[in-house]
Formats: sequence, C-alpha cells, structure tokens
Amino acid sequence: MQRKIAVMAGDGIGPEVMAEATKVLAKVAVKFGHSFEFKLGLIGGAAIDAVGDALPAETLALGEASDAILFGSVGGPKWETLPRDQQPERRGLLGIRKHFKLFANLRPSVVYSELAAQSVLRADIVGQGFDVLIVRELTGGIYFGKPREIVVTHAGKRAVDTMVYTSAEIERIARVGFEAARKRSKKLTSVDKANVLDSSVLWREVVASLAADYPDVELNHLYVDNAAMQLVKNPRQFDVIVTENMFGDILSDLSSVLPGSLGMIPSASLGEGNFGLYEPAGGSAPDIAGLGIANPIAQILSVAMLLKYSFGLNAEAEAIEKAVHETIQAGLRTADIWTEETTKVKTAEMGKAILERI
Repeated sequence: MQRKIAVMAGDGIGPEVMAEATKVLAKVAVKFGHSFEFKLGLIGGAAIDAVGDALPAETLALGEASDAILFGSVGGPKWETLPRDQQPERRGLLGIRKHFKLFANLRPSVVYSELAAQSVLRADIVGQGFDVLIVRELTGGIYFGKPREIVVTHAGKRAVDTMVYTSAEIERIARVGFEAARKRSKKLTSVDKANVLDSSVLWREVVASLAADYPDVELNHLYVDNAAMQLVKNPRQFDVIVTENMFGDILSDLSSVLPGSLGMIPSASLGEGNFGLYEPAGGSAPDIAGLGIANPIAQILSVAMLLKYSFGLNAEAEAIEKAVHETIQAGLRTADIWTEETTKVKTAEMGKAILERI
C-alpha cells in the first residue's frame, strides 16, 4: 500500500513525541510491505514564528494532498497574548478541523491492569482493565448553534446559546458509532438528555431508528448525568459511547483521566470517507518541552488509529497496540506513569522499546 501522510508536529513536546511516532510508522511500513510518504507541515505557534500564521495556506495544501494527517500539539504561553482568532489552538487546530469538515471525534480510554495504581479509579473497579471508545459529534450542537450572543436589556445582560441538531447530523455521527461498535464488542451506548432537551428527544429518536440497520449491535440509551456516574462507577460495562458535542466534550475529558495520564490517550477526528486527523489528547506541555521526558504513547497510539480508520490496516494497528501493551507489561514507564516498582525511561527510550516489539 502507498499512502501520503501529512506530519504536523506543532509546539511544545509535539516534535519530541512525533519523532517516535514516525519511527513506528516507518517500522510498520517495512514489516508489512507498505510505502508511507511523510511530508512535514508547519502548524500552531511554530507556524506563527516562521510565517506569521498558525495555519498557513501551504499546510492546508499539504493536508489536501495527503491521505491522512498525523498531528502533534499546538499552543503555549508564548502566543497567549495574541488575539483569540490568531492563537495556535483556535486558528491552527480548530481551523484545520473546520477546513477538512471533521465531524466525528473518536477518543479511546484504555486502562491496562498493569497501570491500575496510576488510575484515579480503585483497583477493584479497574479489574483486568477496560477499553471504552467515545464517539463525539464535533461540528454541531450548542458550540455552533445560532443565535449565540450576550445582549444588554433593561433588566441587565442576557446570554443565549442555542443547541441545535438536524436529523441528518445525528444520523451521520450515529452511524460512525454503530460501525465502530460493530468492529469491537458490538455494544453501543447513546448518551443524551431526552428527559429535558428537545434536541435530545430527536437524538434518541434518530439513533433508535438506525438500530434496525445494525441488528448485530446491542443499543442502549443513557442520560448524560447517569453516563458520567457510570463511567466512574463501572466503566467496564461500556464498549462504544456515541453522543453530541458538549456531552462528548465532557465525557471524553472525564474518561481521559481514567488511565492516570493524558500521555496514554490518542484521538481521531474523522470526516466523510477515510480522511482523518490523528493526535494525542493531551496538550503541548510547554513546562516539560525539550527535557526528553514526555510520554510518546498517545502519539504512537494515534498512529495505530490512523492505520485502522483511514487506511483499513487493522493487523498493523493491532501490532502497534500490542507492542505498547507489552512495553507496559515489561515495566517501562515515562515519568507521568512511573512508580518505584517500575523502570523510569525517557521519551526516546520508550519509543525504542515499543519499536523493538513491533
């Protein structure tokens, strides 16, 4: 297989962890007989410093000429004084998501039994570990609905945000959830607030109507408050969760702390077809940038998601996931997941250990 991958390392620890991720991609290409062409693009603060724009036209053109984007992290204190629409996160990350119409965010939360002590959950809740995938609608809902305003009235200020969804938007993201569940344990939980919100009434109606198209997938519904409680109380009951934008934002952030470190959490943002952007869930971590101690696992697992969702290379993705788990089982840890009973390693050492196990 021949594929072009746009590599956008960004800021902070981005270049450090991206270096390990691209080594993994190169190893997979050799081992499985593929040809992956990497093209580097500027994004975020690095692009501002170089060309004065967090999302240069050349970077967008590079993405358009590629089959997928492997993304690092953007932002940092250096650029926080810029106008909001010029800052790395808003102009760079949100801008590229908008440009490529990436409507589905996939955020896995995998907790290994070997890392139970690092989890915020009790060891008996973690058990032998769990694997939950949250599918979040990314372009609709209250974050984008109109009207959206703060107005001055005779009684004082009044703020309005509008949560709006069409049946087509709900069906589109629900099918992503059903298809993801079909490839995993065939269980889908749809999360809404249908006891209060009309938009959630429509959400539940549309999702339920699609169940007939997926008779092999077990569907159940939860209100968002109960879903949050259940993620903490008994996360092993879940396989795939599909939900709207704001609820997905909250639940995916909640689930991201369960493994004990954001350095363990990859993510994917998908558009129509096979195109997607793949990135670690954590930020640019400027406080540890350049120290060589960042955890590269989230970036490496983002490579696995890229291979799985954009290229359909499931065996290759599973080889990476297996190598990561075996490295954890061997007791190697970066500082964020280290305990006295394990071996502390740096970014490059963790990358090398995973590479050797592929």
